[in-house]
Amino acid sequence: MSVGGPRGSGGGPGGGSVGGPAVLAIVAPALREALFDAESEALLHGAGSVLFAETLEEGLRRAPEGVAVLITSWGMPLLTAPLLDRLPHLRLVAHIGASVKPFATPELFARGVRITQAGAAMAPPVAEVSLAFTLALLHRLPRFDHALHAGAEWADAETQSPRHELAGSVVGVVGASRTGRAYIAMVRALGARVLLSDPTIDAAEAAALGATLVPLDDLLAGSRILALHAPSLPGTLRMIGARELALLPDGAGLVNTARSWLVDEGALVAELASGRIDAALDVFDEEPLPVGHPLRSLPNVLLVPHQAAGTVEGRRRQGALVASEVAAFRAGRPLAHEVHERDLETMA
Repeated sequence: MSVGGPRGSGGGPGGGSVGGPAVLAIVAPALREALFDAESEALLHGAGSVLFAETLEEGLRRAPEGVAVLITSWGMPLLTAPLLDRLPHLRLVAHIGASVKPFATPELFARGVRITQAGAAMAPPVAEVSLAFTLALLHRLPRFDHALHAGAEWADAETQSPRHELAGSVVGVVGASRTGRAYIAMVRALGARVLLSDPTIDAAEAAALGATLVPLDDLLAGSRILALHAPSLPGTLRMIGARELALLPDGAGLVNTARSWLVDEGALVAELASGRIDAALDVFDEEPLPVGHPLRSLPNVLLVPHQAAGTVEGRRRQGALVASEVAAFRAGRPLAHEVHERDLETMA
């Protein structure tokens, strides 16, 4: 699309060839505008000249071989050996999203390419949406809203299941991820009691977060709200199925802003159709969610089209974080959000 900033090699480790862009950013124009304010763009240009392109293929076609830094966004192809052969001087991949798992390959690490990502910038808005979902389910807002929009009589619309306040409610959190930890802090600040299930931490670490570590079944049976914040790993695939959903108390709510991977969607639809529990969802097995999908017509479900992270502030924070990491790398300073090969095993 456009080339921004001064032409030149850029300084620091792995500088590009003279006259060529040091940084290749695979970021579409609208996303570029959302991510990078003037300060962030100045940081990027301070690391060397920058070439923005909509696709990797376009960027590779237009960029000389001296590119040292690749900024990636969603929809990146796997960075295989043939692609990397076209970026022989690449030394850093900086991802504007959270998980690099969809495109990171062992070949990257084998070639000494470092990776960083902006997941920390996305945790606050996603945690806030999880909190909003939690409050909406506790107060039966989706049911009220659906009834009034559907034309129900006032007396019928106002008759709903018992409602609860967050203060004093037991919230079960599955996964002490960045977002999970931010969410725990938020619900605790409003008086919730938190149960936590996560095999990667111990009871002392859970207690430091203000949560009680318990087995998953105990968490399910004891929670008024179930909030999912676990990664997509082989061991978490469909971890919440029909058996697990049946353990939730009557009137419980399920919040999922993490991955649809974690839930058996068919089992969830069946449980929701019974009216026994409610749910608020930002992620789905099929995206876009088909118009005729049963989730769209259920009165006890709050749906968001995978936009929990998409706040103005969150996008700016992502851009600033990536720009800071690129500047740090080119100046030879430590990366604050580096991803190591071993991290891929537990990354969503």
